[in-house]
Amino acid sequence: MRLEIGNNVAVLDDVYRGKVIKIEGENISVKLNDGMILVFLASELVNIEKDQHELSKYSDINHQLLKEKMVSQPSKKSAFKKDKNETILEVDLHINQLVNSTQGLDNYDMLNIQLDTAKSKIEFAISKKIPKIVFIHGVGEGVLKNELISLLHKYPVRFYDASYKKYGLGATEVAFFQTAFI
Repeated sequence: MRLEIGNNVAVLDDVYRGKVIKIEGENISVKLNDGMILVFLASELVNIEKDQHELSKYSDINHQLLKEKMVSQPSKKSAFKKDKNETILEVDLHINQLVNSTQGLDNYDMLNIQLDTAKSKIEFAISKKIPKIVFIHGVGEGVLKNELISLLHKYPVRFYDASYKKYGLGATEVAFFQTAFI
């Protein structure tokens, strides 16, 4: 793929999007949608089709590498999955899934919203005797994952990295001890 000045691009494995403003070999300068200018390697960027500007972070990128990485999602909207006769609640903790806009929120506020959501889903699962939850938190710098683990230590659960094949690196599976339901 050859990028040119003026192309709309997105950064692989991140939420940045913007316009190419300068190309120096493999280093591509991108003016992000918020006006900040960052430099990326060409291999970290993908071209965004012009008619896909309103789609979500990954679905608006027409790139074979991402298509291979993406987990196919069923068309129904239920957060519950059946796996080997087991009910699993999937909770996406990405902030853009929890609020309509992050405008006016700082990192602390966003983290608290994510943790409050996780706490309410844990308590819901305990009250409804749901045996497992998968929290999709993403990779990032690991702040959300570390805070989620701290929260999980307060409950009668065991937790571990969720299936890499199904969720990649950014998910934690939580199993509730059966004695907690008695």
